[in-house]
Amino acid sequence: MSIDSVILVGGAGFLGLHLIEQFWRLDNCPKISVFDVRPLPEKISSYFSFDPAQIDVFVGDLTSEKDVKDAIEKFRPDVIVHSASPMHGLAQEIYEKVNVQGTANLIKCSREMKIQSLVYTSSAGVIFNGQDIYNADERWPIPEIPMDGYNETKATAEKMVMEANSPKDNFYTVSLRPAGIFGPGDRQLVPGLRQVLKNGQSKFQVGDNNNLFDWTYAGNVADAHVFAAQKLQEAKSRELIGGETFFITNDSPTYFWTLARTVWKADGHIDKRNIVLSRSVAIAIGYVSEKVCALIGKEAGLTPFRVKVACANRYHNISKAKELLGYKPRVSIADGIKYTLDWMDEAKA
Repeated sequence: MSIDSVILVGGAGFLGLHLIEQFWRLDNCPKISVFDVRPLPEKISSYFSFDPAQIDVFVGDLTSEKDVKDAIEKFRPDVIVHSASPMHGLAQEIYEKVNVQGTANLIKCSREMKIQSLVYTSSAGVIFNGQDIYNADERWPIPEIPMDGYNETKATAEKMVMEANSPKDNFYTVSLRPAGIFGPGDRQLVPGLRQVLKNGQSKFQVGDNNNLFDWTYAGNVADAHVFAAQKLQEAKSRELIGGETFFITNDSPTYFWTLARTVWKADGHIDKRNIVLSRSVAIAIGYVSEKVCALIGKEAGLTPFRVKVACANRYHNISKAKELLGYKPRVSIADGIKYTLDWMDEAKA
C-alpha cells in the first residue's frame, strides 16, 4: 500500500533532508510535509533532487500540543517520521526537552488525532556505555548506566515509542537505531575530520585501531525509514514490525580510523607515521583537558567520552532489518565519503 501523506518531524535537519529526498524519489511520491523549529534551508545542495517549493513546512515547537495538533490537522498524514533531535555536546535540559518531552507530546497528539503509524529515529548508541559491542542484534540489553545524556534520553524516548504500539488502538510504531551517520548536510563528523587535518592533528591516533566500528551513510538511513513507513501501511507487515526496534548500518564495519584517513586521503594527505595514544593514557589526558577547558570556558577537543568511542568495538547485526524491512545499504562507505566531500566543497564555493 502506498503512502499518500507523510510528516517529517525534524525534516529541516541533516537526516531530515535525506528523508525528504528518499520519499521524494518514490515512484508514487507522497505529499511530504515538514514539522521543525526552523524552515528548510534557503539553498539546497545539488545532491538533493527535491523541490523545496513543493514541501510544506510547519514551523513549531515539538513540546507544544497545539503546534503538533495544528500540523497534523493541516497535513493529515498516513505516517509520521520523527527524526528531530539535538546534536551531541549540548546541555542535558535540551535533550530532555526535545528527546523526552517532545517525543511524549508527539505520541500523545498522534494517538488523539488517530494517526496510525509512527517511525522514530533512535540511535545505536542506546546500548553503548563504553564496553565493546560485537555484532549486536536487537536482543542486546540497554545498559542501566548510560554512556551520556544524549543516548540516555534517546533510550527513554525509544521505550515510550515502543510501549505506545497498540494494535487494538490501530496505532503502530517502529524505532530505527542508525549507527555513525554521515553524508551531505553533516555538520559534525566529516567537517570535524577536515578541521583536524587543518589543525595539523591528523598524525595523532587514539587507541590501537584494532576495533571495528559501524559508519552509516545518511541516504541509507533514510531508505530504512521509507521502508518502515511503507511496511506500516500494510496490514500483514505492520503486525510483524509494530513495536519493534531495528539496527541500521552500512553492514560493513571498518577499523575506526579508516573513515578519517579516507577523508584525509581524499584531501591529498597521508601521514607517514602516527603518534599512538593508548586508551588509558588518552582517557587521563581527556579528564585533564575537560577540567582545564571548563576553567577557561572552552570546549575540550579530547574527552573521556570521545576516547571510549574511538577505542571500543561497536558493530551491529542488521539481519532483522534486512528480513522484515527489506533494507539493504544502497550507497557504500567510500561513495558516501565522496558525496559528502563533494557537498562540502560545493557549500564552501
